[in-house]
Amino acid sequence: MRFAQLQLFRPTHFQLRAWGKFLLNLCLLALLASLASLYVLNTSPAWAGINEDKYEGNIFLIFAGNGSIVPPRLSLVQSFQREIPTLLVFYLDDSSDCKQFSFVITRIQDNYGRAVSFIPVSVDSLPVKSTYTPEEPGYYYEGVVPQTVLLDQKGKVVFNGKGQVKYEEIDDALREVFDLLPRSQSVELKRRSFNEFNSELVESSS
Repeated sequence: MRFAQLQLFRPTHFQLRAWGKFLLNLCLLALLASLASLYVLNTSPAWAGINEDKYEGNIFLIFAGNGSIVPPRLSLVQSFQREIPTLLVFYLDDSSDCKQFSFVITRIQDNYGRAVSFIPVSVDSLPVKSTYTPEEPGYYYEGVVPQTVLLDQKGKVVFNGKGQVKYEEIDDALREVFDLLPRSQSVELKRRSFNEFNSELVESSS
């Protein structure tokens, strides 16, 4: 009787096969999880390359989280035609200095984006030629990245910063272009006198 009862708990051939498949699938899942963990540990996130001179994609999108700045909204010729102040930013996607500087440009765009034409220019995209006209970005490039050139409403160069210039330097130049109060008197963008350009600027910052 006891032997007959024990026989009732003996697994069948089909049960053994099912358990075998279950254990095999479990082992495969554990193996895949281990491989995934190793991949994550050995793969650096994109921002980890901000101090490395290597290409990882567009710097404004990847490092500054700003996908709206490239491609630019207006060309240099269109900016001149509309008499809009223009900020040219010469950069390379594989430059650590440019990667770090992209944060500054995004911060500037946050404050002046509605009143200034932002034109990032990848140096690799500049046509190779001996001379350029003032309507071409290459006319203002001086062989350094990053390089930031601010043109006023008439197309005159009012700021030419080479390397990682500070936000405050660009902001000071823009305040002069728009006739805004100095930052020492007002951190907010407040006008000294009314004109058609800084009226929109002040409205967008209020």
